[in-house]
Parts: sequence; C-alpha cells; structure tokens
Amino acid sequence: MNHLYIVHDGENKYVFRVYTHHWRTELEIHEELRLLTHLKVADRQVAFPIADQSNKFIQEIEAPEGIRFGVLFSYAKGIKTAKFSPETSFLIGKALAKVQQSTENVELKRMSYNAQNLLKNPVAKTKKFYSKNTTEIEFLENLSDFLTIKLDNVDQQKMRYGTVHLDVWFDNLHIDNEEEITFFDFDFCGNGYLCFDISYFLFQLFTTHLHQEEYEAKADHFIRGYETVTKISHEEKQFLPYACLAIMNYYISVQCDRFEYWTNIFLNEDHLKRMVGNLKRWIAYHKIEVK
Repeated sequence: MNHLYIVHDGENKYVFRVYTHHWRTELEIHEELRLLTHLKVADRQVAFPIADQSNKFIQEIEAPEGIRFGVLFSYAKGIKTAKFSPETSFLIGKALAKVQQSTENVELKRMSYNAQNLLKNPVAKTKKFYSKNTTEIEFLENLSDFLTIKLDNVDQQKMRYGTVHLDVWFDNLHIDNEEEITFFDFDFCGNGYLCFDISYFLFQLFTTHLHQEEYEAKADHFIRGYETVTKISHEEKQFLPYACLAIMNYYISVQCDRFEYWTNIFLNEDHLKRMVGNLKRWIAYHKIEVK
C-alpha cells in the first residue's frame, strides 16, 4: 500500500512511511495517528508516530504524481517471523487483548467495517477486475450474500465494538526475545467488531501452517493468552469462523483497486485462485455450509 524507509540517526532506528498518492486522506492519517497516540499513552506495545521539530506529525511531499504524505514511526523492537512457538502465540493473544482493552468503544473518523464495505462494494470491484474468472467470482458473490446475512443477524449487544487494526498477523508485529510483542502498521484501522482482529489472526495462522496439529496448538494458545486479559463472548466465538472470510473478501478487492499503484506482478488469475482456495480450505475446516 505504501513505501517504507528505514531511518538511522546513529543510535536509533525508525521507519518513515510514505503513503501512496490518493491512498489515505490527511484526515484518515490523522485519525490513525490519534489512535496510536492513545495506545502509547495507555502503555500498549505499538509503533508510535514521532513529531518533527515543529510538533507536526504529517509531512507533505511534492512527488511527480502529486502530494504524498509521510510519517515517521518508532521502530518496533524485535524481529518479524512466521516461525514462532505456541508460547509466543499465547503472548500475541495477550498483547492483542490489551490493545483492544484500549480500543473498545473508541471510534475513528475512518471506514466502518460493515457488510456494505466488507462484502457488497468489494465484490463489485473484484468482479470488474477479474471479469473472466467466472468460477471464483461466482463463489465470492455467493459467499458475500451468505456473510451479509450472518453480519445482519449478529446480536450487536453481545459483540464488542470499537477500533480494529484489521491486519494483525506475523507480518505486522515484532517479537522481542520471545517475551515482548509490538504491533505496527495500523494503516487499515477503522471501526468494527473487535473479534475481526481475532478471526483474521487465526485465518492467517491457518494459511501459514499447513499441519493441522501445529495450527491448532498455536490457535489454542493465542485464544488462551487473549482470555487471560479479556474474555471472548460466546457470540463472538460463534462469529470467528465467518469474520475473517468477510475481511479477506475486502482485501481481494483492495488489491484490485490499487493495482495501478503497484509494481509487482502477482495480481493475476492464479493469485485469485490461490486466495479463493485458502477461503475454501478454511470453510471446509470449519464445516461451513455456504447457502
């Protein structure tokens, strides 16, 4: 989505993010930074924005394509790895729960992740981009209709709501000495059910661990770690198998929508088939009947 630069000052390391042109408005970025500042004040482990000498967080850069925004962030301690232990998965769950303690009932002036924005609008964009992939598109259309009913029928009073990260997985967190977890890249933060982040992490864990026993051990530890801080309601647990499917439907459309801004060539028919294949594998694992 954006371009990232590692910045050194001789002693410390930072990350300078340059948002792509017309990706985020200045207000959307301001709201992301407001959330991160809120989490930093609450002593949550997140990479936080750093102001310049004029106490300004957002820089304006005159690029050939137009104005682009830049923000300097602290560097998350530790390393990024997909090969972490069940014990570390426990710590990730615990750290996410602490973050969500501070984001529950917090609302941003950003996208609300509802049926319209996760399912209906995205499917239309994906269908336009992949006009020839009729089998996959039909699957996504049916899945969207099915999930819309699921979302419309949840008991909102029993679902925690607030600000969500929406992209919590190993690629957006650092692990320091198997002891401390730091989250970063809140570029997709918005408003939604907090269980969205729980479900998405489990889905990414599922797709990166092909051995069922290994996945289940880490998933179990993640949930146990989370619930040492905050309990997940019965209604939320019932919704976990479905929430990530809606998020992935949205992300497929984001890739299509931002295609012209990317230089990589992975966005082709085989990529869509792989994405849909992962959704089908998750659906089969949870014995979901898409009607």
